[in-house]
Amino acid sequence: MSTPMNRTSLQLYRDCIRLVRHIAPGHSGKSTALRTMVRSQFEKSRNEKDPATIENLKANAVRGLSNYMLYESGVKDEKLSKAMTKFNDNAIKDAKRDT
Repeated sequence: MSTPMNRTSLQLYRDCIRLVRHIAPGHSGKSTALRTMVRSQFEKSRNEKDPATIENLKANAVRGLSNYMLYESGVKDEKLSKAMTKFNDNAIKDAKRDT
């Protein structure tokens, strides 16, 4: 199996579409909106030729998938959920203090 950063754009697209099916199964408005958003993001970058930009876009896609998986784990794991909430609260306090 390839590492996340070695995945092709097509593999990442398919992963994102699978995630949409997991988040919003069926043909609800939510699933349609999510599929449309994923498709439009990939279509927007279809003709990108710069390897550095492509790697950056792929990293963003992997990060999005990873963040969702972490979020879902936090929902199911009480200890992780508390740690995520604490981290989020501290980040908000830091952001308010910096402004």
